Amino acid sequence: MKVVCDREKLREGLAIVNSVVPAKSPKPILENVCFVAVDDALELLGTDYEASIRFRIEDVDVQEPGPAVIPARVALDFVRDLSGDSVTLTTKDGNCLITSGADRCELVTIDPDEFPVISRFEGSGTVSMQGGTFVKLVNQTAFAAAREPGRYAMHGVLTEIENDTLKLVATDGRRLALASTPVDGGQDTSRPAIVPTKGMQLFCRVISDPLDQIQLHFGENQLGLKTKNAEIFARLIDGEFPRYSQVVPVDATNTMEADRELFSRKLRLVANVTGDEARAVRLKLSKGQLELFGQSTGRGEATAHMEVDFKGKSAEIAFNPDYVIDGLKSCDLDQIRLEFNEKTSPGKFCLGENYVYIVMPITVDV
Repeated sequence: MKVVCDREKLREGLAIVNSVVPAKSPKPILENVCFVAVDDALELLGTDYEASIRFRIEDVDVQEPGPAVIPARVALDFVRDLSGDSVTLTTKDGNCLITSGADRCELVTIDPDEFPVISRFEGSGTVSMQGGTFVKLVNQTAFAAAREPGRYAMHGVLTEIENDTLKLVATDGRRLALASTPVDGGQDTSRPAIVPTKGMQLFCRVISDPLDQIQLHFGENQLGLKTKNAEIFARLIDGEFPRYSQVVPVDATNTMEADRELFSRKLRLVANVTGDEARAVRLKLSKGQLELFGQSTGRGEATAHMEVDFKGKSAEIAFNPDYVIDGLKSCDLDQIRLEFNEKTSPGKFCLGENYVYIVMPITVDV
């Protein structure tokens, strides 16, 4: 193999592939990146078996086609610190020579046959949408996925298509985020896909232009995403996702509408005095008014007030402020709405036309 390519494009590709490649692995072959030079393009392949990527660099001067497998981290570090505009990759006698001007690095290569086979994107049965729309859905949901050990199915984002609508849902058992968008040409999937959070983050990373069209393909055991220069595959989580439709309240006796930015600021203000042992802020609602109250042993207490549009009888409910603030961060509306029935029932935050965020209440001593 011998190719000459733009240094910045190569650096970008190596950086994205390294977000998948493990720094240390029981299988050393996974710590490498596989170069494949063909026609006038250079493909970079990487995988940790849970996620895989095929990144394509166009407009490359391929003087000798062929593959090369070299350490991914070392290649990225060296290319990143080069000062030249172009980079030449040459394989000879079991080594790969990376040169740019007078700078050079010679790396030992590994037999390409040992590198895992990376899938190719299937063109049939795909769903197309704007990349920015997909990124927005992920940002609105993935933060609510579980992180601590427990129910494995909650460690991912449920992704499904129903009635020409793409839905993403994530929950950790204490909160649930659901966002959706209409899609064209979508066909209902026979089986909902639970995509690991890491896979979702990788999908978003390769979407460089929010206006570009992307394609999704629901496979038997993986979800594929294709952009103009990358194909990414995330292995699905095998498990049963909670029946989220039963958690989302349909009717509510209490409704509060408030300015999002002011509500966030008041929440943070009161949350400052709460401790880890009692991370709760109580919301006390009456006509036109919201009172926020927080306290903790050894710190004290704090109260804040703001005007709101409240419909219902005087009521109160308490939440973990961190959970509420997480949802508000992913909302781009000026006004948000909170709906609930009793202080022991879930709070439904309406944060967009197709975006709801459910937070379970906390019981606090009055």
